[in-house]
Amino acid sequence: MACSEVTGVYRILPFYYVHVLDQNTNVTHLEVGPQTFVKQDHEKVLIGPERMLIIPPRHYCVIENPVVRGNDSEIVIDANGQVKLFHSDIEIRFSQDPFPLYPGEVLRKAVSPLQVVEPNRALRLRAVLDFVDDNGQEVHAGEEFLFEGPGTYFPRKEVHVDREIQANILKPNEAIRLRAKKKMIDRNGIEREAGEEWLIQMVGSYLPSAYEEVVSIVKAYVLTDKKALHIRALRTFVDIFKRKRLHGEEWLVYANDAETYIPDVYEEVVDIVPVTVLHSLQYCIIIDPVGSNGKPQLGKKKLVKGEAIFFLQPGEKFANGIQDVYVLEEDEGLILRCIEAFSEEKNVIHNPGDLWMIRGPRDYIPAIEVEVVNRRKSIPLDVNEGIYVRNVKMGKIRSIIGSTYLLTENEELWEKELPTEVEQLLALDVRHFKNQSAVIAVLPPRDKSKVITYRVPHNACVQIYDYKSKNARIIFGPELVMLGPDEQFTILNLSVPDFVGDFCKTVAAKIRGAVAGISFDDFHKNSAKIIRTSVFGIDENKRINNRLVFTQNNLVLTSIDIQSVKPVDQRTQDALQKSVQLAIEITTNSQEAQAKHMASRIQQEAKGYLERQRITDEAEAEKERQELLVLQARSAAVELVGQSHAEAKSRAEAAIIEGDAAVEQATLRAEAGKIKSDTELDRLMQTRELELAHDKLTSELEIEKTKRITNIEIEEFKEHVAAIGSQTIQAIATSGPDNQVKLLQALGIKSTLITDGHSPINLFNTAVDLIGGSSNSHQGTFPMKTN
Repeated sequence: MACSEVTGVYRILPFYYVHVLDQNTNVTHLEVGPQTFVKQDHEKVLIGPERMLIIPPRHYCVIENPVVRGNDSEIVIDANGQVKLFHSDIEIRFSQDPFPLYPGEVLRKAVSPLQVVEPNRALRLRAVLDFVDDNGQEVHAGEEFLFEGPGTYFPRKEVHVDREIQANILKPNEAIRLRAKKKMIDRNGIEREAGEEWLIQMVGSYLPSAYEEVVSIVKAYVLTDKKALHIRALRTFVDIFKRKRLHGEEWLVYANDAETYIPDVYEEVVDIVPVTVLHSLQYCIIIDPVGSNGKPQLGKKKLVKGEAIFFLQPGEKFANGIQDVYVLEEDEGLILRCIEAFSEEKNVIHNPGDLWMIRGPRDYIPAIEVEVVNRRKSIPLDVNEGIYVRNVKMGKIRSIIGSTYLLTENEELWEKELPTEVEQLLALDVRHFKNQSAVIAVLPPRDKSKVITYRVPHNACVQIYDYKSKNARIIFGPELVMLGPDEQFTILNLSVPDFVGDFCKTVAAKIRGAVAGISFDDFHKNSAKIIRTSVFGIDENKRINNRLVFTQNNLVLTSIDIQSVKPVDQRTQDALQKSVQLAIEITTNSQEAQAKHMASRIQQEAKGYLERQRITDEAEAEKERQELLVLQARSAAVELVGQSHAEAKSRAEAAIIEGDAAVEQATLRAEAGKIKSDTELDRLMQTRELELAHDKLTSELEIEKTKRITNIEIEEFKEHVAAIGSQTIQAIATSGPDNQVKLLQALGIKSTLITDGHSPINLFNTAVDLIGGSSNSHQGTFPMKTN
């Protein structure tokens, strides 16, 4: 290049070009190879030599400021000789012959492969200039359209590629929700307004058009016999079942309508409604039920009894859910209240507010006009039990005692209140009345509706006051007291003289007066009689009286029990204690000696019995020993005889067995020898046969080998003879004599005899030898084989 700039000679190769500026006219022209270009002084090479642009198949490039071509595709030149250009314009060129860039043309985009659009894909295109497409339709700037695959996209300068989009794959039970960007006609030929939405339900791929926007992929709801779909209309439209739906209308779609359901764009799924199943002992009340016209009946109720299977319609709801049927036993009843006027069976009319009771045994389902107030069960009562019952209409209170009673619809249990002091006394055990500290601070719980009972103990009484009749009654024990509804216990605080203390002092004085004149020993021996006599006295018959009466308060003493006797004087008490201890010791020693004597006697008797039993046992043992010796002797004799017999028998059997064994052994030896001989003979015979077979096979192989070798040699000789030729063999055989003859002929010698001078020569055979010796002398020099 530097050399060309110096010399001004440019050798332009084929498919190369240069741009040359004429500095006189300021016009740049193109020079294309192959040629040798000589630059003039007023010329300047701006570009080159540069390689021409080569666009292979399925490629393109973008040229900016392309040249202007005429109708005959020739380059248009202006008046100055400059190439005309489309300034600020572009031209897309595809596969063609190599071409140069004219002055002013710019390669805006290098050679690039054409874009291949795969199946289920498309290019989103936007027109930037108005043009007429290949189908003859006018396309205005700003319009959008798609180039769908599969195919190769050839770009245009009027079209801009926004992006590549991919088709949406729809599976079974799926749909695609679309929205129109502008007023358009969709793929199904339906005209769509801007912002309108619709669904496309199909299986496979769907490629949205240029003015379709994918909102979402909608999945279908699977409907079964156990669930339905709650739908609400978002606007007035006609659904897929060809039914007109108003704005805000709600309805259910069942499995009978469709196995799977895809909500429309104007439908909203409110909820999935499960099926309601009622068995034979269930019922329910539906509020605002849907009528036969499909409209909700506001303010009404509907009773549904089991067995039943249904779906709650839109707007319906349960009053109290699914309820169980009231199953009443024989001792049960239901209190019912009428909330709406209605006529029951047997033309019984109930007005609002009426109360009545139904009794078991039966099952009962309340009507929608009836309210269940309470469920009651009969109260079983023993003869000593009762309850307080109050009539709610009249206010009268009565007690039910000793029978099973079921409260009616106008009755209730009444709770009777008692003063706290009475509650404490009722809860206190009667044995603790004398102990004031035994009063219970915390009262146990009490069923106040039960009749209050109190068991009056022996030698006790209670006073009961009836506030209604204003009468009092006294109950003496033992007795069971049951308070009526208007009765209360009367609490009395009594303050009396100490009769018990006076009584004790009187009795003690009598006993001390009687004991003072009696010795201690007599009193100690007859204390009970002396005390009873001193207290009760003696009648005319010298017998002790059985009672002592105090006339002041009519207190009667009928018995006295002596727990212990304790002297007041300490010396007397010590002497008494010493004598008691001595008497106890004497009694103890006597009893101990008697016990020892008794034990010694029992021991001696036991020893004697044991000695006697021992002697008896020894005698019995000796007798048994004698019998044992006799039996042992007999057993030894039997054993000896048996042993001898067994030994003799065993020896005989052993001899027999030995003889049989010897015979059997000899037989076996003979058989073994025979088997061995036969085996050896068979082995020898097989060996001989094998040897003969081997020798035969060896001989046959040797013969075959000899035959093959002979045949090979014969064939080889034949081939040699055939290769050499019979004339050649003949010439070889006669070559020696012929050479000698020719030599002699050349020398002119007909016959010659050469000798050493020492060996005698037989001249008689010389001629013969000269004649036939030449031929015989060469016999065998060339071995020949004949068949």
